[in-house]
Amino acid sequence: MFPPAKVTIGVMGSGSEEFDDVAKPLGQLLARLQVNLLTGAGGGVMTSVSRAFTESPRVRGISIGIVPCAGINNRAKAKDNYPNPFVELPILTHLPYSGDQGQHDLSRNHINILSSAAVIALPGGPGTASEVELAVKYRKPIMAFSPDEALVFKFHRSVRRTRHITEVEAFLKSVLPHIA
Repeated sequence: MFPPAKVTIGVMGSGSEEFDDVAKPLGQLLARLQVNLLTGAGGGVMTSVSRAFTESPRVRGISIGIVPCAGINNRAKAKDNYPNPFVELPILTHLPYSGDQGQHDLSRNHINILSSAAVIALPGGPGTASEVELAVKYRKPIMAFSPDEALVFKFHRSVRRTRHITEVEAFLKSVLPHIA
């Protein structure tokens, strides 16, 4: 395991689709920038970006996953299939809600956003959209990274969007100059 970095970047996205065309270069970029990666610890984008991050050369930074519990009546156990195998530091929570309930106080999404110095949103559904809304609410620097504008259309209109990893890198360096 590598030593943790001082800066943590949150990556939010689909829990079912990997969107490897954007998740893989993003994971590689974050490893190269020597930051910590934070995800919701599940499948889809969370697995894809964590895989790319942990398989990339790095000297600093760890893959952190905020793990939901199994359910409202089973809060001491992690949700099935969590964390994915590429999470190096799982943070288990008592928080069961996600998806349409992603802004509820019993959702780990608040931890995902508040623990991130900046957020990169990849394509996703209602849970990802709720994380985008929370990033706006909590005034976190955020950018949507997608190969297709239609995949992030429902995200808050104030969020900057890009199709290019070079723009993601420039964004991160501009909002977090100490990682430049």
